[in-house]
Amino acid sequence: METSKKIYIFLIVITTVVVFIYAQSIILPFVIAILFWFLIRVIKKVLAKVKFIGRLPQWLLTVFSTLLMIGFLVLTVNMISNNISELSKTIPQYEANVNKMTESINQRFDIDLMDMLGDFSKDINFGNILSSLLSTLTGLFGNAFTVLLYLLFLLLEEPGFPKKLHAMYPDKKRHKHITDLWSKIDHSIGNYVALKTLTSLMTGFLSYFAMLFIGIDAPIFWAFLIFVLNFIPTIGSLIATLFPALFAILQFGEFTPGILVLAIVGAIQLVIGNGVEPRLMGNSLNISPLVVFLTLAVWGVIWGIPGMLLSVPITVILIIIMSEFPGTRPFAILLSQNGQLNSEQKE
Repeated sequence: METSKKIYIFLIVITTVVVFIYAQSIILPFVIAILFWFLIRVIKKVLAKVKFIGRLPQWLLTVFSTLLMIGFLVLTVNMISNNISELSKTIPQYEANVNKMTESINQRFDIDLMDMLGDFSKDINFGNILSSLLSTLTGLFGNAFTVLLYLLFLLLEEPGFPKKLHAMYPDKKRHKHITDLWSKIDHSIGNYVALKTLTSLMTGFLSYFAMLFIGIDAPIFWAFLIFVLNFIPTIGSLIATLFPALFAILQFGEFTPGILVLAIVGAIQLVIGNGVEPRLMGNSLNISPLVVFLTLAVWGVIWGIPGMLLSVPITVILIIIMSEFPGTRPFAILLSQNGQLNSEQKE
């Protein structure tokens, strides 16, 4: 019986992964819409604490919070689009600087760098590299209409959730258990999305002024890239620092600006990532660092860069849900940071 149960679980896991891969165009926008919904709930809670705004009806608070978030996104996308067009015009200059730097290296070390690189050098096209980077980034907004549609229906369905839960679980004890479970998920994911967004905004904002000081083209674009990549645990901040550093070298045709970007932006990442962020978040997520890295790789394989961005929230939800069932509770403990679940720490 135990063997057949394990086989069923294995088949369910495999089927789920296959569905996630092949139904990505349907599931991924829905997951992103859920995260936006959590963010809107956080904005509502913040606005509710304001004396005059907090007296407004809940539906009006929801509308105001949604418009505030969408307005910020539209403004950001508009600024980035302008920066991208400016960046595209400077690509020939980048390629000329690469040739200048190559000649300088050849003369200084008496080597033929392009000959050493061989066929790889023929494939270097910074226009294509930049286009690939931009297409990956804009791919995150590719399903914007679908995401907004899902978000609209989630917001319309939200007032009816309590009634549906009560109808599904008429037993008071069971209903309280499910309500508490939802509260845990809402609190953990809401806190993570809000605090991670705040720390990423701080990192992007400070990095913008650093790159403006150095004189890098399209600083808003690079600041936004840093903001987005900061949502990817561990490796996101490293990649976010390397990209503008590389393009600073290409822009100026020398290594000093790139080293300055690595030093200044890297210092900002270090201070916020290892100082500010842990103080704000604490151990509320309760995820093992090894699990963070593994889930990053797994969701990266399944959904690519969007999967990496969503890996931590999805893992938090899984830990909370699995901790509530005796059969999956050991897995939740294994995924946790210290072997104790949040419910145990409160008791």
